[in-house]
Amino acid sequence: MPLSEHEQRLFDQIERSLAEDPKFASAVRATDPRFHAKRRMIAAGILLLAGMALLVYGVAISIPLLGVGGFLVMLGALAFGVQAYRRGQSTDLHAVGGTATRRTRQRRGGLVDRLEDRWRRRPEGDL
Repeated sequence: MPLSEHEQRLFDQIERSLAEDPKFASAVRATDPRFHAKRRMIAAGILLLAGMALLVYGVAISIPLLGVGGFLVMLGALAFGVQAYRRGQSTDLHAVGGTATRRTRQRRGGLVDRLEDRWRRRPEGDL
């Protein structure tokens, strides 16, 4: 449902006033989901290398349990890295300062969606 002209003007005004506040802008940039996804991918890469080192070390000194542990660390790091990559590439994540976008994908009636629909349809005098 698109915003009315009045709502769009109010939204633009709020966006401009928030963009002028440097303290708020830096706080929001610090919570950018893409930043956290990149940091998680780096951590996953480090864990992947540590798991590989454990695997090689376990094979080199003939301790199979250490090698299996290294393999499991590698597997977990790979899963963690793929999950972080997918979250970072999500179309729903946009950095502050860019253009405002909304989800274009229709979700099937979850609890939150139903509550949002009920909120939008409420009588305007009930605040």
